[in-house]
Amino acid sequence: MLRKRSPLVICGALIFVVNVFFIFVLMRRPSTQGALDSPDESGKTGDGGKFGNIMNEVMRVANAFEAELESQKKILMQIQGHWAVWENKGGVTAAKPKSQAEHSALAVIPILVIACNRVTVKRCLDKLIEHRPSAELYPIIVSQDCGHAETSDVIASYGSQLTHIKQPDLSDVSVPSQHKKFQGYYKISRHYRWALNQVFNTFSYSSVVVVEDDLEVSPDFFEYFRAVHPILQSDPTLWCVSAWNDNGREGFVDPGKANLLYRTDFFPGLGWMLTKDLWAELEPKWPSSFWDDWMRHPDQRRDRSCIRPEISRTLTFGRKGVSLGQFYDKYLRFIKLNSEFVPFTKMDLSYLEKKKYDESFEREVYGAPVVTVEDLQSGKLSGSGPFRVQYSSPDSFKTQARSLGVMDDLKSGVPRAGYRGVVSFLLRGKRVYLAPPAGWSQYDPSWS
Repeated sequence: MLRKRSPLVICGALIFVVNVFFIFVLMRRPSTQGALDSPDESGKTGDGGKFGNIMNEVMRVANAFEAELESQKKILMQIQGHWAVWENKGGVTAAKPKSQAEHSALAVIPILVIACNRVTVKRCLDKLIEHRPSAELYPIIVSQDCGHAETSDVIASYGSQLTHIKQPDLSDVSVPSQHKKFQGYYKISRHYRWALNQVFNTFSYSSVVVVEDDLEVSPDFFEYFRAVHPILQSDPTLWCVSAWNDNGREGFVDPGKANLLYRTDFFPGLGWMLTKDLWAELEPKWPSSFWDDWMRHPDQRRDRSCIRPEISRTLTFGRKGVSLGQFYDKYLRFIKLNSEFVPFTKMDLSYLEKKKYDESFEREVYGAPVVTVEDLQSGKLSGSGPFRVQYSSPDSFKTQARSLGVMDDLKSGVPRAGYRGVVSFLLRGKRVYLAPPAGWSQYDPSWS
């Protein structure tokens, strides 16, 4: 059975035939100037004159042919454009390769890997390189502190696949006597400041995704950040995008909603994107230690939110570190890493716009029936929810969070993964919102 030819192929074939016919006609035409029969100075037709006139005619035909080709090229491009519109009207999106111009017009989003003395940085780098769709669009910069030779050798083994920079100041940091055991946190903060200055001021990038050396990334890690990059740049109510869900343990996330994204007031870190403009705001007042908790303070957050996923796009495998495995055994090692590639760049993410998001969020949360922790644990509630569990104080939040199995700490009054005080998660297959009473207006920083 003959396959149906596309209109584009048919039009291209017709243009080719027209071009061939055009050349044939030109070559058969007699000279309009009678150049081939003109006499030379002696009154006879000379070979030299004939040759020159033939060359003139050939050049004229060639120029005419070139002009006709250019004209036909424009026609073909117009046909191609109309065919693309016809396809989209019919609900079909043709997969056409991007031109070099389109490719180079895409924003470059570098990945900054913060490294120190873990040779297991290899696991992090292997996954980044495995899932990276383009080395040009996603250059990897590994910034190493600590001066650890074995780790340096591992990073250097990747050669031109990445850029290896080294923190020049390896000295101890002067810290208050009561903070001597926190020397590592001071060095980390100093390293972050130096590394981010390199990315934005030395390499002159306009945004960056920060990854620590103990993180493994998902197959759609780059796709996720590519899709939300323009949203972060254009929305002043956002200040970061994170790959992390603090309550993203197996059983607490919906495996059927890998494409679901949220706004959150809690700075998650653990694979996060910021812009050069934000760094220009933060760098002059960057803290000497505990930079991540400093980011969660109202003076820095300034009522801005981050975007985070239902299912994490990073997984931490570093139990050992300056935090001595805080939260790791109880929560972090159980975080579910997304394994399904979600084509975020093909999706409509306009629902994340603040006004639209807030209206939908309020209806969803406060339209849900109020239940108790005991109701949820009894298994007597029917349906998949959503259900709302209400808290009214820091103590009631922590008590109910522990009972429900989600993280119970508050930073400047903001619960982990929370938005407008609400924490969303799955429990026994039911959507649950741990929420303050309706009419919530602001966080209380004393709730810590």
